[in-house]
Amino acid sequence: MRHRRKGRVLGRSPSHRKALLKNLASAIFLTERDAEGEANAPKIPGRIVTTLPKAKEVRGLVEKCITIAKKTLPAVEEANKFGTTEKRGSEGYKKWRQSDQWAKWAEARAPIVTARRRVIQLIGDKQATRILFDKVAIRFADRPGGYTRILKLATPRLGDAGARAILEFVGKNDRVKKKSQKPSFEA
Repeated sequence: MRHRRKGRVLGRSPSHRKALLKNLASAIFLTERDAEGEANAPKIPGRIVTTLPKAKEVRGLVEKCITIAKKTLPAVEEANKFGTTEKRGSEGYKKWRQSDQWAKWAEARAPIVTARRRVIQLIGDKQATRILFDKVAIRFADRPGGYTRILKLATPRLGDAGARAILEFVGKNDRVKKKSQKPSFEA
């Protein structure tokens, strides 16, 4: 019996299942990268196609990562107040590094670094984490939750007829209802 056991097994051992979920979560963030002219560029940013049970299982991990990244946005604003625009290694940068502005900047950056490390621990990909914090979290700053949607596909997967689904970020690919306008016949 599965009393109080949550989550799907997905026919895998615990370590394999954990690796699968990490890869799926990082894959959806990596579709947001700038891949102009790249051979393996994603067709539609912020969207992956997988099986329905996998999509339902990874959704929680993706939303948790976005929430962690979103909570650092006030700290980013605070750190930008004390930051510098000088190039690293220049005299201005060295002077800033010795000032009390750097200490305030480092203190303001501490929650951001902690959150990035937590997300890296959850999804295991530094590039995906960078994209999450730089692009995705800013997009969902006003949204209180529900950052992803699952759309079931009509055609099953070839080979084993597994039910397929699209896991995508909300907001970019939304269908917007346009109000129809009555034609004017007075011309």
